[in-house]
Amino acid sequence: MAGSIKRSLFRSFRKSESALHELTYLFWECTTRCNLNCLHCGSDCAKDSTVPDMPLADFLKAIDTIRQKESNITVVMTGGEPLLRHDLEQCGRAIRKRGMRWSIVSNGFLYDEERHRSLLSAGMGALTISLDGLAGAHNRLRNSSASFLKADQAIALAASAPRLNFDVVACVYPQNVGELEEVYNHLLHRKVKAWRLFTIAPIGRAENNPGLLLSNAQFRQLMDFITAKRQEKRMDVRFSCEGYVGPYETKVRDSYFFCRAGINIGSILADGSISACPNIDHSFVQGNIYSDNFYEVWQNRFQTFRDRSWAHRGICSGCPDFRDCRGNGLHLWHGNRENVLVCYREKLLQANDELKI
Repeated sequence: MAGSIKRSLFRSFRKSESALHELTYLFWECTTRCNLNCLHCGSDCAKDSTVPDMPLADFLKAIDTIRQKESNITVVMTGGEPLLRHDLEQCGRAIRKRGMRWSIVSNGFLYDEERHRSLLSAGMGALTISLDGLAGAHNRLRNSSASFLKADQAIALAASAPRLNFDVVACVYPQNVGELEEVYNHLLHRKVKAWRLFTIAPIGRAENNPGLLLSNAQFRQLMDFITAKRQEKRMDVRFSCEGYVGPYETKVRDSYFFCRAGINIGSILADGSISACPNIDHSFVQGNIYSDNFYEVWQNRFQTFRDRSWAHRGICSGCPDFRDCRGNGLHLWHGNRENVLVCYREKLLQANDELKI
């Protein structure tokens, strides 16, 4: 009964948040250039990108349209690899002058002590670095023999800064799912306080590489691992916001699944496109800063994000959990495809069936 009441209250909360749609996180794809060539890249960035970096002035003009009385916005600079921009500190200072916080998501390859200090001095408040397993598994996924060492050094630097809101993210795939305990202990040794675990979705480069996707049994193994580590409470370990996980809801994250794309999370892509999370398919783009007022777009469009009734189709049409899942994360819907690309609830059900055989 208590669980039923909590779910009902959460559904009301989610509905209220969707109606209010206060922008709290704005992803800025400040570059599509990247110094790595990762096997699973959702945005398919390249070292020699055909899309030029967005000028800082263009981005500032867009965010200057925001008319929220009390700005509670964090700008997350992503890419590509944001550290390839030599003016990142200038960008950060300009964002801070507008009363907004800023952070970056990085592969850590270029994150040395000098850059660490200059970014902190420019007001960087949060940082996310990717580490996808121990050296072999990480380097394989990142397609670089030096990537693990560079990322590990970056993690040590970031963890040494007490005022920095820092976390590590990992893409879990068949080659690293068996070594999560070792990675966990390694991160504890590095004094990492927060670790988010993702799976790889069949989008971007991973669309044609099924060997990167977890089997049903491996996905359940991941859920059990996160559940156990959260009970230990030695580190804030959680599953990402990518999808609804049925019986593991609240066991692997702090609250029930809620895809906040287009509700609290927006993005400005390198070409000026206005959308939500950067990995969401371009068919969901709502406008462009070079032709539209960013804040007016945020306020008056985005209905496909805030009303998910359209997702009640295909394999989702008969699902008894649709009220809570709402079709999973929007990055799993691409173009005019009739079905969500991955159903985590179904993977767990199939894993149970496989265990019974």
